[in-house]
Amino acid sequence: MTWLTWRQLRASVAIAAVGLAAAVSVLLATGQRLSGLLRTAGENFFDQLDDDATLEAVLVLGGRLVWALPVIVGVFWGAPMVARELEAGTHRLVWTQSISRTRWLANKLALTGLVAAVVGTLGLALTWWSRPIDDAVGQGFNGSSVASVPRLWPDVFGTRGVVPIGMTVLGLCVGVAAGLVIRRTVAAMALTLVTVVAVQLAAPVLLQPHLLTPTRDTIVYTVDRITELQITGPPGSEDMEVVEFAVGLDEPGAWLVDLEMVDAEGRVVTDLPEWLVDCAPHPGSDPDVVAACFDRLEDEGYRQRVDYLAASRFWQLQTVETGVLLLLAACVAGFCFWRVRRDLT
Repeated sequence: MTWLTWRQLRASVAIAAVGLAAAVSVLLATGQRLSGLLRTAGENFFDQLDDDATLEAVLVLGGRLVWALPVIVGVFWGAPMVARELEAGTHRLVWTQSISRTRWLANKLALTGLVAAVVGTLGLALTWWSRPIDDAVGQGFNGSSVASVPRLWPDVFGTRGVVPIGMTVLGLCVGVAAGLVIRRTVAAMALTLVTVVAVQLAAPVLLQPHLLTPTRDTIVYTVDRITELQITGPPGSEDMEVVEFAVGLDEPGAWLVDLEMVDAEGRVVTDLPEWLVDCAPHPGSDPDVVAACFDRLEDEGYRQRVDYLAASRFWQLQTVETGVLLLLAACVAGFCFWRVRRDLT
């Protein structure tokens, strides 16, 4: 049975092996160039990285490829692997050859799951390649492009470390489950595509923020630390109003899980003070008025409360989220075994 499963899978494995080898070769070929850029550019690292089209393309395309792996594996491996046999009826021949349904499915899931996990290690290769970028972020270097996004942030986190391994295995199991339920290859592929993409989009919002207890800190508002300022109305007019106001956290590479303004009693401020418009620097504003506004913020006890995960907790969060994803994959696999034993005739 293992031999038969391998024959069915070997063409896909060969394509995946060639693609994985090509991607790793590109990372190896450009990795030293990225490291050298950090040594020579210093604080201008991100500016020079933005000017290097090759390195920027490797970063962007590499991240997109890693993000797409669970979808590709689920749609083109998981869904057809079972649905095609159920649709054609070839599963009956195997089941009459002293091969139980459980063994039939176990062989398929075990072998394909192992290959899917290997494919997911591309996330580890991209993490190795991105070390100079992460070092630059850790040193407090600033940039305006996607390259300067800390690896702990949800925008990047799912494409780094071991999380792609867990997500790719989960994508495979979702594809197999869709094939067992629908029993039509094309329909199962479509359902797998929608489901896996939905999981990838939901995980940073519904899962990642709740896996570790964040660190809480309070920050004094100062004009030189403003990182987020949004106003409505013409600057300096009576219609001017501040709707977003935040200052930075002195933790390079940290992920800000939540931030809010609190008053002297520690209560969350839902309506910003009207006089806060004086704290908004803009062309034509009086520096003395801005300074006095920040002094008033401090005197009246207004602070910014921040919940965050420090950059040093990257691998801890990676381990926990990967464990959750693999647990979900095991639950989906369990459903597949229940389905093949109870509902298929």
